[in-house]
Amino acid sequence: MAAMTAETNEQRTRHLRTDVSARGRTPATVIAPAADDPPRGGVVVIQDARGITPYLLSVCDDLAEAGYLTIAPHLYHRDGIAEVDPADSWAGALPQMATLTGAGISADVDDCVGHLADAGFGPGQTAIVGFCMGGTVALFTATRTPLAGAVSFYGGAVSSPAWPGVPALLEVAPSLRGPWLGLYGEEDTMIPMADVTGLRAAAAHSGQPTELVSYPGAGHAFHSHDRSAVHRPGPAADAWQRTLAFLDRRVRPS
Repeated sequence: MAAMTAETNEQRTRHLRTDVSARGRTPATVIAPAADDPPRGGVVVIQDARGITPYLLSVCDDLAEAGYLTIAPHLYHRDGIAEVDPADSWAGALPQMATLTGAGISADVDDCVGHLADAGFGPGQTAIVGFCMGGTVALFTATRTPLAGAVSFYGGAVSSPAWPGVPALLEVAPSLRGPWLGLYGEEDTMIPMADVTGLRAAAAHSGQPTELVSYPGAGHAFHSHDRSAVHRPGPAADAWQRTLAFLDRRVRPS
């Protein structure tokens, strides 16, 4: 384990991390592969309710290691923060998440898609990946904008909306404009299995390539390796491999 951690840290030091203002408006963190390793495509990475945490940045690092230029918008920038107080963690995250609006979310995500386009990655070379509330944003974005693909890790607000201007996922999933992969836990107390089953069917009505995978024994945030109480290594590893395979199939060179 120590050797693996050292190797991972060494890999991540090769990545190029910068904070930018996407399209001159949206604060975002960009993590790129090493300078001598040109990106194979772009990925917009959407935070969970806690914000731009070390966990979220580690996901961007992992995607950079797989060859993608990543950009993570700071969705809480209108309140002057990138991350909720780590001491409060989820207790502080839920009320902070409630301050978002569909208009603000869409503007920030679109700026990041535009930033990737400015870097040379058009819609066929750009995907979006999100976690928790970010999974909701990823699917919603894929109904507004044609992208190479979208991946939702346990995106909620399936049967009722989370924010003004963002309909429930059951309502919008039939309007997907590109491929979608959903990854859910069957023990998720925030997202009932009836919602998961309904979302699978609703996405299938889009006519796009879609897949929803559910994991027995996994609950909400099962990919969050920084939270031992909810992290489930087996489902997390499988979901990540599916994500990389999905991106490999869908994100194409120009």
